[in-house]
Formats: sequence, C-alpha cells, structure tokens
Amino acid sequence: MTSRNAAASARTSPGRSAPARLHGIDAARGLALLGMMATHLLPTFESNANLTPTWIGLTFSGRAAALFAVLAGAGLALSTGKHKPLQGPELSGARRGVALRALVIAAVGLSLGGLEVNLAIILVHYAVLFLCVLPFLGLRLKALCAWAAGWILLSPVLAYLLRPWLLAANPPLKLGHNPSWEDLSTPGRLLADVFLTGYYPVFQWLSYLLVGLVVGRLMLHKALVPWVLLAGGTIVAVAAKSLGTAAMEDWGGRAALEKVLNSPGYPLDSVLQVNLTGIPQEGSWWWLASAAPHSATTLDLLHTSAVAVAVIGAFLLLGRLADWVALDLLLPLRGAGAMTLTLYSVHVWVVSGFYLKPLPAGWTEDAMYFAHAASAVIIGMVFVLLKWRGPLEWVGHAANQVGRGGPKAIR
Repeated sequence: MTSRNAAASARTSPGRSAPARLHGIDAARGLALLGMMATHLLPTFESNANLTPTWIGLTFSGRAAALFAVLAGAGLALSTGKHKPLQGPELSGARRGVALRALVIAAVGLSLGGLEVNLAIILVHYAVLFLCVLPFLGLRLKALCAWAAGWILLSPVLAYLLRPWLLAANPPLKLGHNPSWEDLSTPGRLLADVFLTGYYPVFQWLSYLLVGLVVGRLMLHKALVPWVLLAGGTIVAVAAKSLGTAAMEDWGGRAALEKVLNSPGYPLDSVLQVNLTGIPQEGSWWWLASAAPHSATTLDLLHTSAVAVAVIGAFLLLGRLADWVALDLLLPLRGAGAMTLTLYSVHVWVVSGFYLKPLPAGWTEDAMYFAHAASAVIIGMVFVLLKWRGPLEWVGHAANQVGRGGPKAIR
C-alpha cells in the first residue's frame, strides 16, 4: 500500500540498489496483500462451534499485516537516502512528501470505512503510522536500532496501563468499527481507537515501521545482508514464539488468564494461536507474556517483525536468483506489490458488496479467494509490464512530489 516512487527513484539513481532487490521488496509486499486477502476471505477457525485454528489462521493471521507495516518502513528508508539518510532541506522535503502521501492514504481509508464490511481496514492506521515515523527518518542505523528495540520492549507495557483507563470512560474511547469520515466529529474517541484501543494500535505498531527503517538503512547491495535478514529473522521469530508458548502452556500463563476471563469452556488456547483481538487484555500481567497474533505484546511484535524481516531477506535473495537466471520469477507477486493501495481498496469494496449476502450460486470461500488473488496478480502484472502506476499510487506519488517541492516530476 505504498507508492512506487521509492522503487522508481532507486532504479534510476546512480549508485542505488539493483532492480532485483527492489523487485524483492515489491514481491514481499505482494505476498502480504495475498496473505491479508486470505485472512479476510478464508476461515481462520474451523467453525463457530469448533474453534480449531485453520492453517490460514496459523500462517497469516497477524503476520501479513505486520509484513505490510515493516515494508512501509523499509520503503520509506529506501526513498529517503537508503543507508545514508537525507539531511537538511532534502529531509524536510521528504517529510512533507511522506505527510501528504499519508493524507491520501487516510482519505482512502476513511472513505472505505463508510462501507458495511466485516473486515478490519488498515489504511487509516497505516496513514497515521506514516505521520508518526516522520521524526525518525533522519536517524542513522544505530539510533534506529535503539529506538526499535526500546519501542518493542516498552510500548506494550504503556499500552497495557493506558488501555483500561480509556475503555473505562463513558462512553468507552473505542469505535467498534472502521474509522470513517463521520468519526472526525469525535476526535478524542477516534485518536484513542487508532492509537490504543482499536484493531491495529498505532502506539505499538510503530515498532514495525522502525524495524522496517532499520532494514532499509542497511547496505542491501552487500552480498551477505539478505542472508543475515533471513537467518536472523528466522531465529528471532522462532525464539519469540517459543518463549510465548512456553509462558502460556508450561509456566501457567494460560491458566492464570482463564481465571481472569472467568468464562468456562472458552477456547483461549485456540484464540492465543490465531487472534487475540476483542479480548480485554487487562487484570493480569500475564497478558504481556503472550505471543498471540494481534495481541501487540513485546513477544508478538518481536515474532511478527522478525517473520517480516526473514520474508524480506528471502525475497531479496529470490530477486538475485531471478537476476542471475535472467528470468523474472517474482513478476506475479511484484506486480501486485507495486500497486497494493489500489488493489487492497478494490478488494475491500468488492467484499463489501457481499456483506450479509450469500455467495453466488456455485461459489465457495476458496473460489472467492482465488478470484481476488488471481485478479490482483493479473492486474498487477499488466500494470508493471506496461510501466503504469496504479490509480491510487499515482495520486500518492503526485502528493509526495508536491510535498518535496517538485510538482513538475509528476507523471
């Protein structure tokens, strides 16, 4: 859901990263899009009566959206100097460009928020994340690493302390629906939901953009860097998930949380594997020991951001392989990944058309997902082969160029 200006500038600037690396970033973004579509259209539990996690829930829940956010940070780093961040007037212009692009994304998100759809739309939160990360764009690698580590460690604790206070207000400072234009009339409630009480809490999710900035500030043209990302991300992801599972299952965490919930028979074990959204994480510090998807705890942030880093490393390596064999192996995914804002928005709009309605005769959930995924891949390939920007990507790119003071560069 980011524009292609970062990739375009890097492809045309002397001394910048090779096309294959940027293709790898776009391909990873395409995978994130297809993963989010899967969690939207395919069941993450077997049934309402039997909440056994499906492989879709176990694989993509929490990870696909996190991959989007980490890639957003990486894209911002690539468009603001790569391993040498911009400074002075150039940095100020870049910040203005990012801010205007964020406003475009927010406008799209608020418009989609008015649709009746059973999806948690990420775009408004995504736009606010862009605005929140602006102060960090001029930082070098060591400072970014420190900020990312600190944010992952401390933001969940502060959120745990603040969230009950916000929810105790009358009415609670929580929307219970996707942000829309109407919610601008209650800014306090809207901000509380976007930052702390909603589905994608920006306060903790800023961690993902900081991790992405770290990745983008690395010297990605070095041969070993993608291998380090793949290996290091895998190790950290496995360690974080293992620690969270041990805390819940071996050290008494789940038993303590079941007492807090006081809902006999509630399948907390299944929910901890797939999605903790909707459960009030209060009354016990054990909530912070979970690595459950969408819990936004330290272990969840660490696990999902590490998975994203490993995926980025893998796709950078696949990009190099494609370059070596002179075959565009990543085209299906990178096409979709180059215009995710448009494709995601169309996907949400189409899904809203079936809200509370039966699927067309002969259609199944699997067929519906295949139609969405195949359409995204085909449309993305056509646009990238014709060297077109997606419609919403073009608007975002234009806003970015205006912010940077170069409207003549819009095309």
